[in-house]
Amino acid sequence: MTSTSGSQTEPSSLPLQLSGWAVILGASSGFGEAISLELARRGMDIVGVHLDRRSTMPNVERIVAGIKAVGRQAVFFNQNAADEQKRKEICDQIAERTQGQAMPKVRVLVHSLAFGTLRPFVPPSSEPADLIGKSHMDMTCDVMAHSLLYWTQDLLSLGLLGAGSRIFAMTSSGSHRVIGQYGAVSAAKSALESHCRQLAFELAPRGIAVNALCAGVTDTPALRKIPGNERMIAIATERNPTHRLTTPQDVAGAVAVLSHPLAGWISGNVINVDGGEDIAG
Repeated sequence: MTSTSGSQTEPSSLPLQLSGWAVILGASSGFGEAISLELARRGMDIVGVHLDRRSTMPNVERIVAGIKAVGRQAVFFNQNAADEQKRKEICDQIAERTQGQAMPKVRVLVHSLAFGTLRPFVPPSSEPADLIGKSHMDMTCDVMAHSLLYWTQDLLSLGLLGAGSRIFAMTSSGSHRVIGQYGAVSAAKSALESHCRQLAFELAPRGIAVNALCAGVTDTPALRKIPGNERMIAIATERNPTHRLTTPQDVAGAVAVLSHPLAGWISGNVINVDGGEDIAG
């Protein structure tokens, strides 16, 4: 269904080295998995936060093993990243583990949480339908947007973020395009981009850069939950100038490059990581 034609850079072959800790929210699949492994290969230790059932834990164990295989530390928490108490407990453990280390203790924070409600706003016809409700909207926006702010606040209050830190949040074209039953997620992605702009503005005096990354259509578990995903994949493959989908590794490579000290002046942006897919739409 997808094409592999077109040039595809292999980020792991680039001579780019990083150091310090990266906190990856949503580390057990898709973008979070690829970013965790790529940053580990670049020299970073990884704190991964994920929410998995027993059936998917073998994949988490594989990721942890991959990080350790390149000589880096992997500290993973199977917890709800949007739960306030769990968030604070994890941040406290990060602070304890990094005690005495040079600043910034957390060099990279990545928000890649994909958990929301996919329902229409209004009935598509006279037939009854399961519509979006207040609890669905509140949960989706809290997990996929507002939690970025709360994690940033807690890490900052503990002195874990500082000059040279990077914050990345995964957005999507749904923030500015209409997709069936994607309304709540679209609202969350729009809010997430707004949060990134505001955080970039307020954190600039501290030397912390914040950017949203908008990947092209990528065949991830999150995409497969969207109704009509096969049609989305087919259209994106045809529309993209390279005639292939974006891969999680494409995004992981971008995060690695943007995490380099020389990229510190890039902040406050929504950066497309899509091989030109959006401009060709």
